[in-house]
This record gives sequence, structure tokens and C-alpha cells, in this order.
Amino acid sequence: MSAVPGVPSSGAGRARRRHLPVAAAPRDWRWQLRHATTTVAGLERALALSADERAGAVRAERAGLPLRVTPYYLGLVDPSDPRCPIRRQVVPHAAEALATPGDLADPLGEAAHEVAPGLVHRYPDRALLLATDQCAIYCRFCTRSRMVGGGVGALPGAALRGAVAWLGGHPEVRDVIVSGGDPLALGTDRLERLVAAVRAVPSVEVIRLATRVPVCLPMRVDRALVRALRPHHPLWVMTHFNHPKELTPEATRALALLVDGGFPVMNQTVLLAGVNDAAATLEALFRGLVRRRVRPYYLMQMDPVSGTGHLRTPLARGVALMEALQGRLSGIALPKLIVDTPGGMGKVPLGPDYVVARAPGRTRLRTHRGVEVEYLDPA
Repeated sequence: MSAVPGVPSSGAGRARRRHLPVAAAPRDWRWQLRHATTTVAGLERALALSADERAGAVRAERAGLPLRVTPYYLGLVDPSDPRCPIRRQVVPHAAEALATPGDLADPLGEAAHEVAPGLVHRYPDRALLLATDQCAIYCRFCTRSRMVGGGVGALPGAALRGAVAWLGGHPEVRDVIVSGGDPLALGTDRLERLVAAVRAVPSVEVIRLATRVPVCLPMRVDRALVRALRPHHPLWVMTHFNHPKELTPEATRALALLVDGGFPVMNQTVLLAGVNDAAATLEALFRGLVRRRVRPYYLMQMDPVSGTGHLRTPLARGVALMEALQGRLSGIALPKLIVDTPGGMGKVPLGPDYVVARAPGRTRLRTHRGVEVEYLDPA
């Protein structure tokens, strides 16, 4: 993988030589899943773990959110630097055992808003279908760490039928987000049947697939998958790139297959301390996404999931970053900064306040250049 312009290398090349070269890894995505690293011993063969990382990995083996990293994604990790932005996303840390004020097991209140098995309804016109509890990798900041990796697997047929029946009885729901876990971790036939079942509900206009597979298992996105899903358009794909190092040639090919297949692709980046909480990093990421025909959609304030305080940033940090990016990026490259409020009360957009003063019929604004301009309302 070539270096990302403007972003210093963190030793990904060394990581590949020490672990498994991406170019030499079998292209079969199932092979990648079978050979994912799931143990402390496996991590130690690839990385020089710090004491905090080893303690976190031992804890992950015993309880809580499991450890799982595909050979491909592990190949992007710097093997000797615990500050590597890819490493911080997937290698457990001892701080996961610490409680932080505001921590919640279910920060979005999904259990309280479950209207059928696997179906969550928090907004009037959309619903969330949890298709599986399995992912290709387990991100240490996962919102659903309470359930992901639990070993249940795909949503059972009876539960899917119940969810579809509920949707059929609620025509106000026009948009269904299929998430999990990661729906693209399912086999193609099973995923196609699930999407077809949702598409058969006449009132459902749009289906969204929320997935991190293009980031951590890009070989999963192949022509067979695109052919199977294309008849069920409009299908949108919501990806989850957090750092420009993830925009590899393999990921670029996966995104091109989706976009060329007619799938609009949007990206939700989670703001993570020590990973992407710098304006230059976010600028490189958002520019790289737009070059790949992916729209930066949300910059998400990280949800207050139990055990993730070491990865969360203060709200003020996100606002400052958005102010730094305003004027440096075009509108198509600048996402909204979003807080998904605790308890499942809905998303709230945040941003810098550019209003200096208000008076009847006139508003004084501050531009990104620091210049104050008066705007007059029509008479």
C-alpha cells in the first residue's frame, strides 16, 4: 500500500512483513475470517504488545467484547507502536476495565426501543434491523459491545419474519438500516434473502447496509455480492472509515465495485482520541473518500459505551475540529458533526457558532477567515 499523502507512515510495511503480507494473503474473504486473530497468543505473534495491551487482550479472551482482527486489517498495524491509529481501534487495552462517568452498556437505548426481535424503532420513518451479532473485526469502541460477538450468529428466520411483519404493519417506516454486527459478514445467499424480505415490504423505500467490511475485509465485496444485491435497489451502503491509512488499494477496489454497481456510498467516521482527532488527519481522510466517490456523511461523537473512556474526546474537541475544517474542505467533503444522545433520544448536530450578534432584521456573522459580516433580512 502506498503512503497516504500528508499522513506520516506508522510502519505498516513492517507490520506486513512481520505478520502476513496482504499481497500474499488468499483473496477468499472466508479464509480471512477463518484466520482472524482471536487470542492473546495470536496477537503476540504479530505485535510487540505493551503491558496495557496484553492485560486488555487477556481480559477480552475471558469476558466482554471479544478480540478479532482479520489478517488483512492486522497487516495495516504498526507492530511496534501502541500509538498506531489502526492498532488503537482493534487491540484491547487495560483501560477497558475502567469506568468513566456517563458510561452506558446500551448508550443508544436500543433494547428499550426494540419492537420485534432484532428490530429497533427510534425514529418515526426508519427502523434498524440487527441482522447478525458477528463482525469481521471487533472494534474496541463498538456501540453494541453488549451483544456483538455473542456467538448467536445470523438473525433466525422466525425473528426475521416477525420483523418483516412489524414493518408491514407500520407503513410510516420508509427506511430500514440493516446493521448488526456486520451484515456483510453473512454469506451472500443469506444476505440476499434478508434484503429481499425487507424489500418485499411495499412501504419500505430505501434500505441501507451499515458495514465496516470495505475497511477491514474488502475482498468480501466482489462481483457476486454486487450482482446478488443490485436487483434490490435503492440500496445505500454506509461505510465506516476512520483513518486515511484504511484507504488502501484493496479498499479502493471494493468501493469502486459498490459505486459502479449503483450503490450510493456514505461514510460515518467516529471521532476517536489518538486515532483521528487532528484536523490534518480528518482532512486527508475526507479528501480521500471523496476521491473514491464516497460522501463523508457524519463525524460521530463516540457513544459513551462502557469501558471506552480512553478513546472518547470531549464535545468541544469535535466542534473545534469542524471549525478548523470549515473553509478548508468543500461542502461535499465536510460531514456533519453528530451526537447520538444517550438513552436513544436521537441524533443532534453540533458545530461552531458563527453568529456574533442578532438584532431585528440583521445578523452579524463570523466567517471561517475570522471576518465579521452583517447580513440583512429582506424588508
